[in-house]
Amino acid sequence: MKKNQDLIYVHLNDRDQYVLSCGIGFIEFSRSLSDSLNNLLLLKHRYEDGEFNRHTLLEYVPEEGINKLLEEEISSYGDFCWIDFEEEEGLNVLTAQEIAEILYLGHIKHHLKIPFYNQLGNRFVYLSHDDGWFNKTYYRNLNDFFRMLSQVISWKLGILKPEKNLLGIRKKRIYPNVTKDILRSLTPALKEGAVFSLKNVEQNRNRMEVPIWIIGDFSNMDDMYEEFSQAGKKPCDGKLVFDKKLKEWSLQGD
Repeated sequence: MKKNQDLIYVHLNDRDQYVLSCGIGFIEFSRSLSDSLNNLLLLKHRYEDGEFNRHTLLEYVPEEGINKLLEEEISSYGDFCWIDFEEEEGLNVLTAQEIAEILYLGHIKHHLKIPFYNQLGNRFVYLSHDDGWFNKTYYRNLNDFFRMLSQVISWKLGILKPEKNLLGIRKKRIYPNVTKDILRSLTPALKEGAVFSLKNVEQNRNRMEVPIWIIGDFSNMDDMYEEFSQAGKKPCDGKLVFDKKLKEWSLQGD
């Protein structure tokens, strides 16, 4: 198991509408927001089957090609950066200044101005290095972030915490999504920078507890892991609690 599969780190910058994360890759992102993804303009990538836009001199993946992209080992690309768009005609009316801003996004992984363009109708800007290790994602609507996170936590738990049937065979368990209201109530912690530790989950017959530590703002994920290795020895700051009988999530702690 890759190191970044045993936790989810989130730092929310609501003013500039982006989230820094570790432990969430393109597969999980696209699966949870599949109804919101359009065409993807590729800014940094190693994908070989994209289509070419002559105005921007960049390749793109049409919406119907995203499933093929998902078959790639994207975490091996190094940088994987894109901005979504509704119609190719939107690409063709981008100004030189806007193209420069978009290229800067892919190269520096930071904005010159908040990167949402009416011509593109984009909902996201996705900037990653070793996808799933360091991700910086801009959201036009932060509700999409909470919707994505609510599903990803549950999916990861289903994979990492399987059940055994009567024959002792491990099978994936399907947990209901963490409610978005619970995650929104964690906004102050997420704005500081928080870890959901899937490695330190505790459970019995009746409940499962996912501990949360507030560890601070990190853009270097090696530093984040080092900080968490120390913070994780102390009592957690809160817990997501799943009641197995009621099949409901709740929040416990400060």
